[in-house]
Amino acid sequence: MAGAKNHDYHILDPDIWPLIGAMSAVIFTTGMVFFMHHVPATEDAPAQFGFWPVVLGLGIAGLIATFFGWFSKVVNEAQRGDHTPVVQLHMRYGMILFIASEVMFFVGWFWAFFDFALFPDALRVSAAGTPEQATELLTGTAGAVASLVPEGMEVLDAFSLPLLNTIILLCSGTTVTWAHHALIHGDREGLKQGLWLTILLGALFTAIQAYEYSIAPFNFGQNTYSSAFYMATGFHGFHVLVGTIFLIVCLVRTYKGHFTPKQHFGFEAAAWYWHFVDVVWLFLFIAVYVWGGWGAEVH
Repeated sequence: MAGAKNHDYHILDPDIWPLIGAMSAVIFTTGMVFFMHHVPATEDAPAQFGFWPVVLGLGIAGLIATFFGWFSKVVNEAQRGDHTPVVQLHMRYGMILFIASEVMFFVGWFWAFFDFALFPDALRVSAAGTPEQATELLTGTAGAVASLVPEGMEVLDAFSLPLLNTIILLCSGTTVTWAHHALIHGDREGLKQGLWLTILLGALFTAIQAYEYSIAPFNFGQNTYSSAFYMATGFHGFHVLVGTIFLIVCLVRTYKGHFTPKQHFGFEAAAWYWHFVDVVWLFLFIAVYVWGGWGAEVH
């Protein structure tokens, strides 16, 4: 029969969501750049890039729409039986590679953070005019570990809200594992309860982080530490938001009767991603909050 499928692969139809997602990512990134360069209005000068919330909001709205729209297409394909064992295997490889690329993304931020913390005068040393000047700078840099926080600058107390958020994320890792275990054993109610708890914990984490930003005693462009802090924790917060949306989609699918003990890669991928987010936060908590702010004044 013409058009009959006699292979194990799924040929995708043309779709608009990749284009919408790419455009939304560009708008989101542009909004972030405007936010970084935003200067509030003064009596002598108007505000610069004061429209950043609109641009950033449009980008976020477009990304969220892409998540749900693209997820719905993939879910429909799965329900039609298009995800053969070969397709599922390739999706697993794809998810593993995606998480690996995300790991390297955060490695870059950690690298920058430790580089500036351990070698705060490295750029000045490389630009030194004479060997004597370079030696003088290097001598002054010795023992400058964790000098990323300028003297007199206040930092957030690592053992208050950040520690609470650490406990929340660790608990969410437990609840998503409980949900996965329930799914494997055919316990639909346990699956729903585990997903609900994980989503609520993820939302609570995001709310606490937003509050933490609102009371932070430093702003984004104040110094190297503040820039590294907001970029690393901010991107992690965005990943928590993405993971929460991923889990919400899984919860909706659960109520629709999707997933079986033997076929549930959509949920499994969400669980992998959530555990990745948990591990990254542990490194952020230890490196940025505890080690980075060690010895500094606490807000």
